[in-house]
Amino acid sequence: MKTLKVDSVELEFDGRKILQSVYLNCTQGEVVGLLGRNGCGKSSLLKIIFGTQAAGHKYVGIDGEYIGKGYHNNRIAYLPQHNYLPGGIVIEKLAKQIVDPLSWNEFTALPIFQRNAGKKTHELSGGELRQLETMIIIHSRADFILLDEPFTHISPIQADEFKPVIRACAKRKGIIITDHQYYNILEVSDRVVLLSDGVTKAIDDREELIRYGYLSGK
Repeated sequence: MKTLKVDSVELEFDGRKILQSVYLNCTQGEVVGLLGRNGCGKSSLLKIIFGTQAAGHKYVGIDGEYIGKGYHNNRIAYLPQHNYLPGGIVIEKLAKQIVDPLSWNEFTALPIFQRNAGKKTHELSGGELRQLETMIIIHSRADFILLDEPFTHISPIQADEFKPVIRACAKRKGIIITDHQYYNILEVSDRVVLLSDGVTKAIDDREELIRYGYLSGK
């Protein structure tokens, strides 16, 4: 099993430190939940790992090999907060460009794909599109998957439909997932890390989230 290691990440905006010596790791076979309040730098951290955002300092490596751009050679895949699939092209054609051929049968068996394979992105509801985009990324060729708010803009039913898919794919991939719907993160993750005051803290139980001020004790 390969391990993704992220260490000594520092990021500053307008003289304000957003990330300070951040450490995070993920091994194939596990889902790591990343929690934190709005503006704490979760999305920035994922972009730094993926390689689309510069950092003051960072180390990103897979099994000791430094990775400057995670997207090179499909080492790391990233689901951004915004929609990424272009319009005007049939979903099946788009999916074939991203989905791992070895996972194609598994992907095409998903109800969300079967319902929408012949449609174009503008014909889908916001929830359907978000769910489909997440499934495409999860079934991509990458060894490690970064999911930025996959549960946002989808219904609880849609969320429950793809949680088991995330768990199934994590048997062969490493997944780092973040979302404001913390209860979904707690449910789907093997372990949880909190990003607070620019640093990461390992979380063992819900009480620690209260103690660190992420959740209310009420």
